[in-house]
Amino acid sequence: MLSLDWIKEQVRAGQYYVSKHADEERHNDSLTFLEIEDALLSGILLEYYEDTGRGESCLVAGYTKQGKPVHVVCGRRGEWPVMITVYIPKPPKFINPLERG
Repeated sequence: MLSLDWIKEQVRAGQYYVSKHADEERHNDSLTFLEIEDALLSGILLEYYEDTGRGESCLVAGYTKQGKPVHVVCGRRGEWPVMITVYIPKPPKFINPLERG
């Protein structure tokens, strides 16, 4: 099972992958890699998704050092976590960074 502790450990070590989709979404929301790392390291596990055919994944909700909310969906690629998508949570999908709309 994916654990937030494992994800944080790998992020601290700089050992993670970023999918093409996550990189595109990162650019769309003007997020830097440092901001995403900050959000993961300060984050909580908001949702866990069983294996739906592409492996297990989870939604981590965290904040940058400047207080910007960031969501990161993480999975596993080999021995490293992979950022599947990254975004700033906004209505109508989210009432606030920790509650779905």
